[in-house]
Amino acid sequence: MLRERAAATPATTQASPGRPRVWFRLAVTVAAALLIVLLTYVLPPFRTYQLATVGAYLCVTAGLTVLIGRNGQLSLGHGALMATGAYTLALTQNALAGDDFAAPGWALAVSVLAAVAVTTVAGAVVGLAAARLRGPYLAGLTLAVAVVVPSVTSTFDSVFNSDQGLPVVLNPPPGTVPMERWQAWLAWAGALLTMLLLTGLTGSRFGRDMAAVRDDETAARLAGIDVARTQVLAFVVSAACAGLGGALFALLAQSVSPGAFPLTLSLFLLMAVVIGGLGSLAGAAWGALLLVALPALAQSAGERAGSARLEGNLALAVFGVVLIVVMLAAPGGIQGALRRLGHTRPVREVARLIRHPKGGT
Repeated sequence: MLRERAAATPATTQASPGRPRVWFRLAVTVAAALLIVLLTYVLPPFRTYQLATVGAYLCVTAGLTVLIGRNGQLSLGHGALMATGAYTLALTQNALAGDDFAAPGWALAVSVLAAVAVTTVAGAVVGLAAARLRGPYLAGLTLAVAVVVPSVTSTFDSVFNSDQGLPVVLNPPPGTVPMERWQAWLAWAGALLTMLLLTGLTGSRFGRDMAAVRDDETAARLAGIDVARTQVLAFVVSAACAGLGGALFALLAQSVSPGAFPLTLSLFLLMAVVIGGLGSLAGAAWGALLLVALPALAQSAGERAGSARLEGNLALAVFGVVLIVVMLAAPGGIQGALRRLGHTRPVREVARLIRHPKGGT
């Protein structure tokens, strides 16, 4: 009888823990959404626009964190994937804007889905090639993608309008909602949905397969994991996130041009996820925040110095300095430092006193 109970216990314990985690993730997502809505009513328009930009970046950094930190694949071409999503949204949105049968809300939804779909296909193509490469060869391939994609706009200038880019026809917000607030809602709806889905993905069996492939491909293959399939799917997921981020950037800027997605953008994205903390979605949030805050600080410093050349190059230098400092002081990034701080004895003592104010156990 006891053996039967012992045999039945693991099945029940394995079936139940997933539900609380799902509800906890949903509760955190709803709380974050309410906080964002509150901030859009408190912040001035420019800060609200910056908040929206953080949300668009978060889609990209979250996907890149999963690719590099969870699967071990290095990518220097996510700026090009963002450009793919942005141009797809611009072309689709401009085509549907003149269609009398397309409702404004449905046109925007179709445009965003088209941007994600096209970028996903592009990511699958790159991922199939990337699955056969390692280390610097993989970095070189993705770097080539980042260089080639912007040149496509010059080759097919009749479609992409070359360096001038394309405008994005965006319908006015519903009711009396200001444009910046509406853009922030759209950007963070995409960001929170991305974080929710990626959190569930990394905690699933596929997430464990990605981690196994990252740690030791030979051991993962011996365990029955299809290494190539896992790497391709990881790249596809990351590319879809980059396409969504690029589409949101097109909605924020209401225009798309090659100058908005330079090679330095891919470098910024890589440095941001490393500084924030590789392998952690919370670290991706720190990285998205830094992508907005550090260039703004560099621009402010350049304007005070009165040098346009300094203003254009200072952002990359600031990112490099911050990367060096963080790697020396906290190799696990900002999130890793915060995690270690949470495990220090004073913090544990405070947590124990909060749980047991009378000193009980």
